[in-house]
Amino acid sequence: MNLRPFHIGWLGANSAPAQSMGHPSAYNPVVVPLRLCVLISGSGSTLRNILERIADGRLRDLQVVGVIASRQCDGLKYAADYAVPASVIPRSALADTSFDPGEFSARVTGQLEQWQPDLVVLGGFLSQYLVPTQFEAKVINIHPALLPSFGGVGMYGDRVHAAVLASGTKVSGCSVHFVTDDYDGGPVIAQRTVPVLEGDTAESLGARVREAERELYPTVIQWFADGRVKLEDGKVEVADRNLLG
Repeated sequence: MNLRPFHIGWLGANSAPAQSMGHPSAYNPVVVPLRLCVLISGSGSTLRNILERIADGRLRDLQVVGVIASRQCDGLKYAADYAVPASVIPRSALADTSFDPGEFSARVTGQLEQWQPDLVVLGGFLSQYLVPTQFEAKVINIHPALLPSFGGVGMYGDRVHAAVLASGTKVSGCSVHFVTDDYDGGPVIAQRTVPVLEGDTAESLGARVREAERELYPTVIQWFADGRVKLEDGKVEVADRNLLG
């Protein structure tokens, strides 16, 4: 399944015939920005990273069209700063009800459908989102370890880094993967490694992993904007994977 097969639209609705003499059939390419929604729950560091890179040109042909927060959080400030529409969708519709992933996911989906994103990015989103059919292979997440190791329910933040240190492994890192209903089990798109150093704590290892995340996540998002990511039969292919932008 090619998620964004035609990034350059030669014959799109907004294309205009070139007027150059001698080239009556030539058309000017039209670049269509990738419509991005970001889901957050806390500080919004991932959202900020994306918005800043779009603003300064390090991320190209992208537009953040909406932000969903699972609670009132600091990250909403960045949506306001960049005039991006935002919606707070609490984990439970009523204060006295327990979390229902299906009901919550339906409300998130309802808001996403209004914004019509090409790609949904989870950025520190601490609630499980059950991906509906219309958004299959359009939702990605970044995990602070090298999946399939150290993933699953309850594995987030310093819990992950503490588990890595307890295991004695000498390499950790981060993984960008497709989101499926199998928690942290979706196909991996890309990974970046960092060393586990003598004397590391969960905090020091976590800081090193977050540095890798800040670079890897935008790189993968750019791949989607460039139409270079293909998912077929559960396997991910990236054209020109070694290109960073």
